[in-house]
Parts: sequence; structure tokens; C-alpha cells
Amino acid sequence: MTHAHPELSAPAELPAGALRVTPLGGLGEIGRNMTVFEYDGRLLIVDCGVLFPEENHPGVDLILPDWSSFRDRLDDIEALVLTHGHEDHIGATPYLLRERGDIPLVGSKLTLALLGNKLREHRLRETVHHVVSEGDKIAFGPFDLEFVAVNHSIPDALAVAIRTGAGLVLHTGDFKMDQLPLDGRITDLNAFARLGDEGVDLFMTDSTNAEVPGFTTAEKSIGPVLDRVFHQSSQRIIVACFASHVHRVQQVLDAAVSHGRKVGYVGRSMVRNMAIAQELGYLTVPPGVVVDAKELADLPAEKTVLICTGSQGEPLSALSRIAQRTHNFVHLEEGDTVVLASSMIPGNENAIYRVINGLSRWGANVVHKGNANVHVSGHASAGELLYCYNIVKPRNVLPVHGEIRHMQANAALAKATGVPAEHVVIAEDGVVVDLVDGKAQIAGKVDCGYVFVDGSNVGGITEAQLKDRRILGEEGFISVITVVDLSGGKVLSGPEIHARGFGEDDKVFDEIKPAIIDALNKLLADGTDDQHQLQQAVRRVVGRWVGNKHRRRPMIIPVVVEA
Repeated sequence: MTHAHPELSAPAELPAGALRVTPLGGLGEIGRNMTVFEYDGRLLIVDCGVLFPEENHPGVDLILPDWSSFRDRLDDIEALVLTHGHEDHIGATPYLLRERGDIPLVGSKLTLALLGNKLREHRLRETVHHVVSEGDKIAFGPFDLEFVAVNHSIPDALAVAIRTGAGLVLHTGDFKMDQLPLDGRITDLNAFARLGDEGVDLFMTDSTNAEVPGFTTAEKSIGPVLDRVFHQSSQRIIVACFASHVHRVQQVLDAAVSHGRKVGYVGRSMVRNMAIAQELGYLTVPPGVVVDAKELADLPAEKTVLICTGSQGEPLSALSRIAQRTHNFVHLEEGDTVVLASSMIPGNENAIYRVINGLSRWGANVVHKGNANVHVSGHASAGELLYCYNIVKPRNVLPVHGEIRHMQANAALAKATGVPAEHVVIAEDGVVVDLVDGKAQIAGKVDCGYVFVDGSNVGGITEAQLKDRRILGEEGFISVITVVDLSGGKVLSGPEIHARGFGEDDKVFDEIKPAIIDALNKLLADGTDDQHQLQQAVRRVVGRWVGNKHRRRPMIIPVVVEA
């Protein structure tokens, strides 16, 4: 099995007739999915998603893939293929289109409808759209594409088969093999087998659930659980889930209808996405069931359901504001039931439990995956992946979409079905894999870091600045201003000390002021007139004192002013 190594150098020129695969996101992490395929001097991109920030990314709104290694080749892009409409697969597309606005976009009807709304939000004009569905074939330059239906936690997901002179690649996108899907649209294993018989040279498979044994539970299994929750609830019900989970919302709507409740959507993305899904026929809503959420206040609590965003504990989401009692029209009452109908994305656990505790504090009955079967995954478990390997019979395997442990588990499954270890490649973001003469091999590495979005600032935030933000948030901030007479060799005024994170009273620093004055006077008496040296002396004195007394390492900003 081939592993990626951090000391890899830049890849050599692509050999004639070879296919180059460069993942720019989604390998080694959950989210930010983006892969660039290169053949005969032309590029094809599959997915262009975002990663949502964690607690160690203060002030960051989104994290984008780093396509700087291809920035001078944007004109070589033939098309951008989007496998499905989740944010971690389409969310970065507007930022790419800012750099080249006429890249043809390829995807299913729902995927492109959700993206279209996003492009309008970014005030980008509609570029060329190619709406495709399962069974469709379309060519872009040297890339012949065929689309295959796959089942996922959002309707209209597609796998894509990519044919070039170097061979056939099958990219699953995110998928599972639910045999009883709500929309009746199952993963097309017949197409997988047919492509396998043709000869799949590189199989790129979703790794997210590769560590989970067996088969992923059917989405329909949630229906009876929701029905029981509705039956037991005598007050208002609030359900939080992803704003794109049309099947989950459908089941909540079905339960509401059977229990005689009206439904209101809360959260801009939820309102927008469900309107699109209903308009395109992916969501079935009986007349009169869905009303404006503000109108629910006029109805008896036991006749209402709110469906909102915020199942991951996002601080500005509807559910977080409800938990903090700061929402402008939803006010939680003791005895209300809140259902968190989603998974816990790794890294979000603390934020989610903070919301659960906030809801519980006000007397809400909180139902979540930890105490009820109110969520099933959208990804294939180990049994499904084994099944796919056996029918596809790939020559080479590149696990995608997952953390390192997920990809390694996926690789082990491939080997268990007979794929030779030397034909299973584990790569990470930026690691280049070439398909040459039917063999996949690591060819090098391109620069591929995080691109942070902070408001309208894209890519302007560095890791060093984030470290400063973390220090400010966790350890505090101290500024020390002192006026000195360099010619006279003495401190004239100060130090004036202001701090954040040490209580409201700056008098706590009075005891350190004499030590600061002594340190400065000593340097000045020795003839030191370099302001940087004087400021460093102040930083050392204050840092040592704060470390000993408060066990803290705050950001210290010393300012020494010459009179």
C-alpha cells in the first residue's frame, strides 16, 4: 500500500498519455472536497466545497480548498462537476468563479438549483450550466463523463465515471446503499458492475464510514422514532437538522401531518433550500401544512413544529439563539421538545453539547442521537464498500472523503477483496497521484494549505494571525505604555497598563509597575536607546510576573515612547 509522505517534492512533468489526479481537499478531513484531474494539458474539477471552522479558528467563517497551484491554469479547466448539493461539495464554487467566471458547471437538477441560489447571493452571473441525470453521457475536451445514480442524505446525488486515454476512473462522490430510500432512487449497482466489467482503472471511493461494520441503517428507520416523539410531546416540537437534508425534513413533515401539527421553517438557508426542493418536486408538502414560522405563535403549542438549522451548535444559528433565548420570535418554554436529527461532525462535539445544555437549562426535553435513533448516516459502511469493491473489481484504489483513519480503513477493505496492496494509494490533500500504464502511483506534492474566509477577506488570514486570535481569546491581552527620556536616561511617565481577560480592574497590575520602571531605568542608565530592546525588557518583566501569578500567557504589547 502506497502512503503519502510530507517530504514529497513537486511532481515532474506529466508523462504523455497519463492521467494526473490532485486532491485539493477532502483527503485527511471531513469536508472541503475538491479534486483536479489533468489529461493532455486540460483540467477537469470534481467538487469544490468548503470546510466549516472549528473552535481553534476564531473569527473564521469558512475554509476553502487551496487552488493556488492551479491559479495560472484556470483557462485550462474544461468543466467543474458537482456530485451533489452539500456545502462541503459546492460551497467554494462562488470563490472559484470569482477568478474565472465562465467555467461550465455540471450537476443534477437539485444540485445546480441549490448552487444557483448561492451564486445569486454572491452577486455572480449565471455561468453555463449542464443539467445531467443518471445514465447521461457528456464530453468536455479529452474527458468523457458518464453519470451514475447514488443514494445519499440529499436527493439527486451522482457518481461520475471519467474516461480518458489513460483509462477509466469511477468517483463515487458521497454515497450509501439504502435499499429502501424515501424517493425510491437507489445506488445503481448495475451501472457499477457494468463499469467494472469494462475495467475500472482507478476507483475513488467515499471513506467516511469505512470504520463502521455492516450496512448503514435505512433513512426510513427514523420515521417510527419521530412518530413516537410526536406522540409523547404535549407541547411545541423543534427539530434541528441540516438545511439540505430534504429526506429528513420530509419525514418530519409526514409526522406533523399525521399528528395534526403545522410546520414553520426557521433559518434563512432552511427556508430557501426547502422552497427549492418543493418547487422541483423533491419535497412533498400537503397544502396548508407549512406556514410562516411567525404565525405559529398564534396556534396552540401542541399544534406546532419548527424545523430549524443549528444541529452542529453553530453560534449564530437559529437553534443556538433559541438555546440562549436571544431568538427574535422563538421563545423556548419548559416542556418543549427539541430533536437534534443529525450526527455530530468531528470537532463540533463541545459546541453541540453546549447547545443541548442550554436547551435543557430552560426545561426542554432534548432528543438526540445519543438517546434515540433520530439520525442515520449518509455514507456507506464497511459492508457496502466491500460489496462495491467486489462488483467493480478495480485495478487501483484511491480512498477519498475522510480523515486518515477512515481512508486507511477503506484501503484495508480494498485489499481484503483482492486489490493488490501496491495498487492501493493513500494520499492526502495536495499529494499528486498519476495513473501511468494502468498503475496508480504517487508523483509528488503541490502546496495545499487552508484558505480562510473572514467576512469579505479571502485568504488574507495566516496561521500566525489565528494563533494571535487564540491567545487573545484564551489567555488575554495586556498593553503597557511608558514614556522615557533617552537623553536623560530615565522613565518620565507610566507605565500605563490596560488589560482584557484579567477582570475589570487594571489595579491588579499596580504591583508590577515598579519592576517595569526599574528594568527600564537600568537599561537607560547603561546607555540603551534602542526602543525594541526597551520594549522587549517590558515584555519579559510582565510576562514573567503574569506567568508566575496568574499561570497565563497573554499577548503583551509594550509601547515605549520617546519624550
